Parts: sequence; C-alpha cells; structure tokens
Amino acid sequence: MGLKGENCVVLGVERKAVQKLQEPRTIRKVVKVDSKITLAFAGLTADARVLVQRARVEAQSYRLTMEDDPSVETMARFLARLLQRYTQRGGVRPFGVSAILAGFDAVTAKPLMYQIDPSGTYFSWKANAIGGRNAKSMREFLEKHWTPTLDEDEAVNLCVKTLLEVVDSGSKNMEIVLLKIDPVTKKQTEETLSDDKLDAIIAAIEAEQNEGAPADSAEMKD
Repeated sequence: MGLKGENCVVLGVERKAVQKLQEPRTIRKVVKVDSKITLAFAGLTADARVLVQRARVEAQSYRLTMEDDPSVETMARFLARLLQRYTQRGGVRPFGVSAILAGFDAVTAKPLMYQIDPSGTYFSWKANAIGGRNAKSMREFLEKHWTPTLDEDEAVNLCVKTLLEVVDSGSKNMEIVLLKIDPVTKKQTEETLSDDKLDAIIAAIEAEQNEGAPADSAEMKD
C-alpha cells in the first residue's frame, strides 16, 4: 500500500516470515528503480525482479538520451506499456505482479504515486492498496482516514494503522519506507523504518485504541 502526505510518500508492505537461515535483505517488496523513484510490488517475486530490472535499464537509457532524470509518470507509462504487451502476445503469460510507483515532481516537488496493474493500466492515486483479498478493506480504511495535509509522522501512523487492519501486530510482519523531500532545496531522501521505530509506533497505536475502548463501552451502557 502507499499514501501521499503533504511533502512525503509512505509505502508499506506485508513482510512474509523469514526462514531461520534466510538472508532478510534479499526478501524485499520495496525497491529502488532509479535514484528518485521507488517501487513497491505485490504478486510473484520472480516476475517483479524481471520488471524492476527492465525499469532500471529504461531509466538509465532515458537519462543517457535525454540528459535528465525520468519522471515518475514516464516510468509508470513504460511499465504499463511493457505489462500490456504481455497480455496480447502468444506463447507468453501476463506478469503476475501489481506495483505502486512513487516519487516527486521535479518542478513543484509535489509527491506522486501511480498504481500499475498486470493488464497494463496505470492511474495516479492519493492513497491506495494492492494485492490479494485484503486490498479492498484497506482501501476503504484509507478513504475514511486519509487527508491531503498529512505530515510525515501522521502519514506513517496512518500507513501502519492500515496495515494493522490485515497484518498481525508486530514490526516483523511489515516494512515501511518513507520518501520525503525538502520543498526548498528539493533534496529527496528515503528511509526504511527500523524494527524499533515500528514497535514504538505500533505500541502507541495500540495504547490509543485501548484508551478509546472503555469510553465506547460506557456509551453503549448508557
């Protein structure tokens, strides 16, 4: 899932349980496509790796040809076109992956986020969730709570709250990546929240929910 704040984009994914002998760094659903564009995916990891590699080559080719950074929409259009081609050719199957592409506008420094489907369609979103059967409920939660004036902390909290609707509690089951930009210098940074930070955020959210529970039950008795 992903959502835009006033000067940031937050991407959150469910993290599958890692086997004891596996390297966690090789199992990631949020990856860099370019220095200023990040992609989160849901679906077949093998397909996603091929798609990301093709996108990285295209981004470098664009920079070499145009002598400028590719925009988020340019990369979204390229990926959508690539995915669509695999829906109409014999002897191949469609990519089994959906993706959210995030970054910032080079001129206005406004956050941008695009969803790309296996069918080859792409749309710009303020907040959205992709994946399996839980995507609809997460999208409905975002519709109720998202506002355009979210700051970084509020956007991260909303992302975690949304994931907690469908993911078991605990930082080990989720990965949160915060993209932010300085509106003056237009310097863009990316931060993957540590497990300690996520644990603190989850604890604060659960404490807030527990505080509200007695009041709700008292109102029902009245």
